[in-house]
Amino acid sequence: MDRSAPPSRRRAARAGLGRTTVSSGIGRATLRPVRRAQLLLISSGLFAAGLFAASVLAGTRPFGGSTETTTTGASPTDTGTATTATETIPPTTPATTETATVPATTEPPARPAPKPKPRPKAKAKPAPKPKPEPVRLPAGVTVGGVRVAGLTPAAAEAAVRASFRTPLVLVVRDTRIRLSPARFGVVAYVKPAVSRAKAAFRGEDVELTVRVRGSAVRAFVDTLARRFDRTPVDARVVLRDLAPTVLEGRTGFRLQRGRAVAAIVRTLSANRRGPLELPAKTIRQRGAVGATGPTVVIRRESKRLFYYEGEKLVRVFKVATGQPSFPTPIGRFHVIVKWRDPWWYPPTSSWARGLSPVPPGPGNPLGTRWMGISSPAVGIHGTPDSASLGYSASHGCIRMFIPSAEWLFDHVQVGTPVFILRA
Repeated sequence: MDRSAPPSRRRAARAGLGRTTVSSGIGRATLRPVRRAQLLLISSGLFAAGLFAASVLAGTRPFGGSTETTTTGASPTDTGTATTATETIPPTTPATTETATVPATTEPPARPAPKPKPRPKAKAKPAPKPKPEPVRLPAGVTVGGVRVAGLTPAAAEAAVRASFRTPLVLVVRDTRIRLSPARFGVVAYVKPAVSRAKAAFRGEDVELTVRVRGSAVRAFVDTLARRFDRTPVDARVVLRDLAPTVLEGRTGFRLQRGRAVAAIVRTLSANRRGPLELPAKTIRQRGAVGATGPTVVIRRESKRLFYYEGEKLVRVFKVATGQPSFPTPIGRFHVIVKWRDPWWYPPTSSWARGLSPVPPGPGNPLGTRWMGISSPAVGIHGTPDSASLGYSASHGCIRMFIPSAEWLFDHVQVGTPVFILRA
C-alpha cells in the first residue's frame, strides 16, 4: 500500500484487502487453532507470572522458561498483520508451542525452600521485685538493758550478744577483777527475747532470760575468800630504848560468801557488768588503836613512873617500889581494875597475918585510888606515907603521892599497858 496516496484511496485499499483475504480461502475454521494456541500461551504466561510472583515473595530464584514463550504469542492480535502471520508460521509452530506449554501446565510447581526458622530471642530477665522493707524493732525498746530500737532482728541479736560478752567487773578490797561470763557457764537466750521485742511497746525493756551455773559461781567465790580473807591483828605497844613504841595493828577482812554468790548471779541475770563490789565484813582489831593511847612505864631502880600518850612523854612521877624481900615484878602488864576510895584487905602473905581490913579514909594504906595490874596482888595506888617515896619500901606495889595517883587514875583506863623495867 502506497502511503503517499490520498487517505480516501488508502481506506478503499484496506477494505478491498479484507475482502480478498476472506475470499482467498482462509475461513473461520483455519483461525480456530490459532486462537487456541493464543489462549494456551496466555494461560501459560499467567501461570508462569503467578509462579514468579510466588518465588519472589518466598525469596527463591524463579524457574522455568515460559516467559519468552508467553511474550511471543501476543503479536497475532494485531489485525494489520493477521494474514502474514498465518502464512509465515510453519505448521510445526503450534505443536512446538503446545509441547512447550504442556510441561508448564502439567508439572507440579517446585516447593519453595523452607524459610529458616528465626532464632528465638533470649527472654529478657524480669526486673527484680523490690525487696520489702525489713522489719525493725519499735522505738525506745531495749532487750536486757541493750538499746535495740530501730534495728532489724538480726542486728538486734548481734548487739545483744556483743553486750553479753562484755567482761564482768568485780571489786574486792579496792582490787578490780575482770571476768568473762563464760567462766560461770552463763547462757543467754537472745533469739526468743528479740522475737518478743518485735511486739513490744514503745520504750519497753524486754527481759533477757539468762541461765547461770551456781556451782561455778560458788567455786569462784571460795577462791576469792582464800585470797582476800584476813584475820585481824591487834595493835600493841613495845619498848624500844626504854620508851614505848606503838605497833599499829590491822583490821580483819572476811568475804561474805553467800551474799557474794547471790550478788554475782543477780548481776549476770540482769545482763549488768558492774563494777560490783562484793559484800564483806571488816573485823576490827583489839587493844591499843593508833598512837594516841596511854602507856605507863615504871623504872624500878630509878623509882620513877613515866606517863606516855602514844609515844609522847607527858609526865614523870616519883614512886616507891617493893622491898628486896617483896620485889616489884618485872615485865609487861596492863591495868585490870580501877577503884575509887578503895578498902584495904590484908593479903595472904606472912607479913599481913593478923591484920584487919581498912575502910576508905585518911589512914587507908591505899590512899584514895587503886589501879590493879595483871600481876597478882600488885597495883598502883596513893599512900599516906609520902616519906617512903623514892625508896624500896612497899610489899611489891607502886606507891605515889595521893594527888599524883588521883591524876593518873583519871588518865588511864582498863587495858592500859604497864611496863615495869629493872632500870
